[in-house]
Amino acid sequence: MLDAGAHFGHLARKWNPKMAPYIFDQKNGIHIIDLHKSIVKIDEAAEAMKELARSGRKILFVATKKQAKDIVAEKATAVNMPFVTERWPGGMLTNFPTIRKAVKKMNTIDKMKEDGTFEKLAKRERLQVDRQRGKLEKNLGSIKDMSRLPSAIFVVDVQKEANAVKEANRLNIPVIAMVDTCCDPTPIDYVIPANDDAAKSIELIMNVLCAAIQEGLDERKLEKEKEAAEQPVAEEKAPVKKLRARKGAKPVDVEAEAAAQEETAE
Repeated sequence: MLDAGAHFGHLARKWNPKMAPYIFDQKNGIHIIDLHKSIVKIDEAAEAMKELARSGRKILFVATKKQAKDIVAEKATAVNMPFVTERWPGGMLTNFPTIRKAVKKMNTIDKMKEDGTFEKLAKRERLQVDRQRGKLEKNLGSIKDMSRLPSAIFVVDVQKEANAVKEANRLNIPVIAMVDTCCDPTPIDYVIPANDDAAKSIELIMNVLCAAIQEGLDERKLEKEKEAAEQPVAEEKAPVKKLRARKGAKPVDVEAEAAAQEETAE
C-alpha cells in the first residue's frame, strides 16, 4: 500500500475534521493516512461484498474520475458487476423505472437491427437512431443487465460522486467507498480511508475487493452444484391397495393378507 501511495491524503488545510480518526500524521503540509486502519476497513468491506456476491446480489461500482474509470470498468466487468464510469444519470436509483425504460429502448433498437426493420428506415432516421443508440450505450450500456436496484454501491471519491451517495442513502442502500482526508465519511457505511487520486491505490483496493467478490461467486456456484447433487431422486412406490368389505369395516391390506395365507398353507 505504501508503494501504491495509498497513504497520501490531501493538503492539511483542506482536510475534513471528521476524518481525524483515520489520520496518522502530517508531513510537509499533507496528511498521512493510517494504513493499519485502512487494512482493517478494506477487510470489512471485502467481507461484506463477498457475502452479497454469495447471496446472488449485485454491487454497483461508481467512478467517473479520469484516473479511476478504466480500472473500475475492467475490474467490475471481470466479476460481472454493473458499473457507471461516465456521467452519473440523475435519478438512476431514486427513479430507477425511468432508467430501465431507457435501457429497454436501447434493446428495442438492437432488435430492429436484427430483424431488418432498421434497414427499412430512411437514411436520416437511421442516423438519428444510431446517434441515440450510441448515447444510451455510453451512459447506460454498463447497467443494461441490472434488472433491479443494487444491494450496495462502491464509490471512488465521495465528493465527486455526491449525487450517487445521496440517492443510495435515500433508499437505504449500503455505500462502500474510498474516502480521502478531504471528504466527509458520515454518509458512508463502509469507509475505506485511502488516496482516491492515485491510479495505483485505486487498482490495489479494487483488486482486493473484486477478489473477495469472485470468491463469493465461486462459493455460490459450489453450493448450487452440491444442492443439485444431493437432491434425492424420487422413487416411485406402488400404492398399497386397500379394500373395504362393507360399510364401517376396517380397510384390508391385500398384500398382507396374501402373505398370511402363504404362511398358513406352508
